[in-house]
Amino acid sequence: MNKRGTINLLTLGMSVTLATLSGCTDLVVQDKDSIIVKSDGSIPKIDVVESLKAAYIDLGAYTDQANIYSLGQHTTAEMIPPTRGVDWGDNGVWRTLDQHTWDATHSWVLGAWNQLNQRVYKCTQIIAANPAAQPMAEAKFLRAWNMFHVMDYWGQVPFREVTEGVNDNPKVKTRAEAFAFIVKDLTEALPGLPEAVPANRENSFASKAAANFLLAKLYLNKAVYTAASAEGTFTHAKADMDQVAKYVDAITAAGFKLNSDYYGTYTATGKNEIIFTSPEGTAQNRWYMTLHYDQNPSGWNGFATLADFYDKFEANDVRKGVPAKKDGTNYSGISRGFLIGQQYDDKGAPITDSRSKKPLVFTRDITLAGTPTDKGIRVIKYHPADAGKYILMRYADAYLMKAEATLRGGDAAGALAQVNALRTLRKATALAALTDDVMFDEIGRETYWEGGKRTVEVRFNKYLTGTGVDRKDPGTVLFPIPSDAITSNPNLKQNNGY
Repeated sequence: MNKRGTINLLTLGMSVTLATLSGCTDLVVQDKDSIIVKSDGSIPKIDVVESLKAAYIDLGAYTDQANIYSLGQHTTAEMIPPTRGVDWGDNGVWRTLDQHTWDATHSWVLGAWNQLNQRVYKCTQIIAANPAAQPMAEAKFLRAWNMFHVMDYWGQVPFREVTEGVNDNPKVKTRAEAFAFIVKDLTEALPGLPEAVPANRENSFASKAAANFLLAKLYLNKAVYTAASAEGTFTHAKADMDQVAKYVDAITAAGFKLNSDYYGTYTATGKNEIIFTSPEGTAQNRWYMTLHYDQNPSGWNGFATLADFYDKFEANDVRKGVPAKKDGTNYSGISRGFLIGQQYDDKGAPITDSRSKKPLVFTRDITLAGTPTDKGIRVIKYHPADAGKYILMRYADAYLMKAEATLRGGDAAGALAQVNALRTLRKATALAALTDDVMFDEIGRETYWEGGKRTVEVRFNKYLTGTGVDRKDPGTVLFPIPSDAITSNPNLKQNNGY
């Protein structure tokens, strides 16, 4: 039990801090990419049950405000990370995301790369252990989910089989190869996955509905992932759009449906829409990252949305927000949706900014740098009084994927009917016509701040046109491969523009 031995880690092209793995064998680990190899070159056997449990726990990374989430959201026209005095400066790590001026040394680019590739390999280890049908299917789904983000963000995926040699540099899948690999994983996983229960808020496991959701998203973006160049142009084949509809229809047939209570979906009692949630981590980062420090709960006074996006909502659209109760109960001073204007405490008294000594009034106008503490419209979807688990997949997103696929497939009238049915639930007026631009706006109104806006903007050719984007280089539709990753794995080639 007191045996000691050095463990080396095979390089996928990752670089993270050194760590020590302790236990009854007391093994020393150099944690470069979480791929564990003993000093004699052999791969330690894994406990499938514990490894699968850890793979689910790893989903907590998606609840963070940095790394994976920041790349998918801060780079878009829905969110701005203003520097307020000395707060949120962080050596420009947030501003460069907003301006599209990041490079291959950016902290969140590196952090997301490491997190996602580590998780892909951990799932590969489970699969290589040849477990029973259901854990095999779950591991393939989780690998697909993490690899999807690597493919989406970087356009290439380093991949190593557990059986490959210690000194072999991992091969690199092109975007099109990764797309086919992920589809294969999900297709093979589907028969072995359990059904999710629409009435269950705790759908924190791989399921048929979750696999169908990811397959629908893959085919909706297939034109992007298989294009000759990452910036397009994109040709959306009707056959692919039919696949989107097929997979969404399978989710609908399983009993999932739109929730008439928009904000109820994000509560601990939400149901009907919740396909897949993170079992680890909470939604608290979503309110802390936006609320002011003088509100209850005291936030980090960080991120806001832009007036241009706020103005896309009709006054009666419930997705724009509902007033705070202000009934004296804890957190009842916080509204849901967009927080703008004078802010109040739980008893309805106006809040004063403890630094400026002025009324705390959230304003429409906001700048990226030199921003006063009260500027910017704040956003609350998960409310601190009753938030449920963090949602990774929900039915309304799938519903709109089918509507978009219907539109791209040539049936504008059918797509309009689907979108208007959703808008009726949200108390918005019916649309007279549906174009690509209107479809894009409707997706934003329904799914804002949920982490996937970058993918939508790229698909609609709007990623380089946002306000505040200083660098309109087409190369920025992909993130750079981190410098350390290229150094450690020469099979990786830097993306264009970096």
